[in-house]
Amino acid sequence: MISVSDVNLTFETNDGPVNALKNVSLEVNEGDFVSFIGPSGCGKTTLLRVIAALETPTEGRVTVNNMTPDEARKAREYGYVFQAAGLYPWRTVSGNIKLPLEIMGYSTSEKEDRTRKVIDLVELNGFEKKFPWQLSGGMQQRASIARALAFDANILLMDEPFGALDEIVRDRLNGELLNLWARTRKTICFVTHSIPEAVFLSTKIVVMSPRPGRITDIIESPLPKNRDLNIRDSQEFIKIAQRVREGLKAGHTEDVI
Repeated sequence: MISVSDVNLTFETNDGPVNALKNVSLEVNEGDFVSFIGPSGCGKTTLLRVIAALETPTEGRVTVNNMTPDEARKAREYGYVFQAAGLYPWRTVSGNIKLPLEIMGYSTSEKEDRTRKVIDLVELNGFEKKFPWQLSGGMQQRASIARALAFDANILLMDEPFGALDEIVRDRLNGELLNLWARTRKTICFVTHSIPEAVFLSTKIVVMSPRPGRITDIIESPLPKNRDLNIRDSQEFIKIAQRVREGLKAGHTEDVI
């Protein structure tokens, strides 16, 4: 479980203070798939980084599985997937996935076992010995997700992992990610700019406003957990997407006022 209470974050810059987050409060329950959506610069990634102990809030409290973010990091409670796959070009797919396990001091047999399991999970069987430059963008992201899953963290933090991919590949990976979530029941926090992606993937959608980043709406999705891309044509899906648009529009209106 992730708890964010009254979080404010201000960055000091040469041009003066920048308010990145303002009065942000949120509860993410175990097994939730939560998407954060909003315009560029609204604090989506900053909030994810606060949860991951990569940024420290100016005010407020954050807990991750009843620990501080830094304690959760040391306890390896979460894996982090960036927009860029971030694979080392001189390492094979298998070598990239094993890297955090090597750093953590896992035995050779356990490294092999865990690597084999996550490669199967993200359906990269047969590509273990390939190098990143031999893979498509979508396959590179699958390898990045496998690396984050290798040490079996309870929480997966994902910062626009499919943002640089074309729509066809993105749709396919959205479906694969939902299947992976259904099999593992990890808690997932997912940053996106895409309304259809947020609605399709999530059990909960957090709509954020322009800087200073505030939460304008939290939408509990009524869609069934088992869903495929055809659900995007349903009236329920369209209704949720419209509510997200209204939340984004309201955030911009507040900013102007």
